[in-house]
Amino acid sequence: MRISMISASRVPSRAANSIEVMKVAQSFLDLGHEVQVWVPALAPSLSDPEFKDWYGLHRSISIERLGSNPLWRKYDFAWKAVRRSQKWNAELVYCWPLQAAAFGCLLGLPTALEIHDRPQGSFGPSLMRYVLKSDHACRILPITGALRGWLEGNYRVELQPPRCSVAPMGVDLDAYHSRPEPEYARSQLKLEQRLTVGYTGHLYAGRGLDLIVGLAKRNPELGFLWVGGEPAAVSEWEQRLRAEGVGNIRLLGFVPNIELPLYQAACDVLLMPYETHIAGSSGGDTAQFASPMKVFEYLAAGRAIMASDLPVLREVLNEQVSVLLPVDDLEAWDHSLKKLSSLPEARQRLGAAARERAQDYGWNTRAKRILQGLVDD
Repeated sequence: MRISMISASRVPSRAANSIEVMKVAQSFLDLGHEVQVWVPALAPSLSDPEFKDWYGLHRSISIERLGSNPLWRKYDFAWKAVRRSQKWNAELVYCWPLQAAAFGCLLGLPTALEIHDRPQGSFGPSLMRYVLKSDHACRILPITGALRGWLEGNYRVELQPPRCSVAPMGVDLDAYHSRPEPEYARSQLKLEQRLTVGYTGHLYAGRGLDLIVGLAKRNPELGFLWVGGEPAAVSEWEQRLRAEGVGNIRLLGFVPNIELPLYQAACDVLLMPYETHIAGSSGGDTAQFASPMKVFEYLAAGRAIMASDLPVLREVLNEQVSVLLPVDDLEAWDHSLKKLSSLPEARQRLGAAARERAQDYGWNTRAKRILQGLVDD
């Protein structure tokens, strides 16, 4: 199948939405499909080897960059990308921008829309209604059951298989296949050899970073490793930690996606202290509907996970694969961390269950579910 993929994400970028686009493209290629990706001409190009390392890819991806006028708020980009898809004879137009999905349906093209949040802007709700009612929207892909429920309730439509498939994020299972023990991973990365508690991801508001600082202060014998974040945010946090005398948190900033599994393997415990309001790369609040890639990476890493007990996270996590804790309850988090730190058997048991759970969320498995019924088996 010829699959045209349209994304408004900046490429290359450190944002999770940009990484996801590339992982999805690779998964379609892995399944034997022909893929063309269309993105705005917003960022400089990398060489192919650099690009693969940046995104943790094993395949080259065909990408075409299309110019757009900022005054048109990506509508002109979406129209150009859909028209290019049509000329390319795409058999499926796979969209993230709602505008692109609407244009695809308008031109009668088989269209799939991946939905990460409620529609935004003045025209967003109307465009969403048009797409949901269109016969050409052959696949509606909300990333969580909570988001599907919201769409059904607000637009009074039934979103059931096969037309709709809940499509949570995924993980590159091959990247986590050879999982070293924490001590070995720390030696490879030249990290201090002590029980290490990790957080990987951006340093946006709502990620529970203040809670992690509180844990570090209460557990000075443990090492805390933060991997990710833009340089300005990393610098700001480093200054704050120095001012507060917190010396057991090490901030590494962004690392290429290909290196991330080793840093996660270097941790004995991985933290996901999301708050009730979570900021994404484009702002807004995604706490109700988020499907963070971090969840699936942590599972695949095979480490003990401590996570906020949010309904949307319970779509994937449970007490067998993680320790689920009240949001912002430092006492509860501290008690559980101290307990896990002293019980290697419990960490091992949780990690093994997490790794088994991750097998359901490989990118290629996700791609097969998305395309089920649209291609010949």
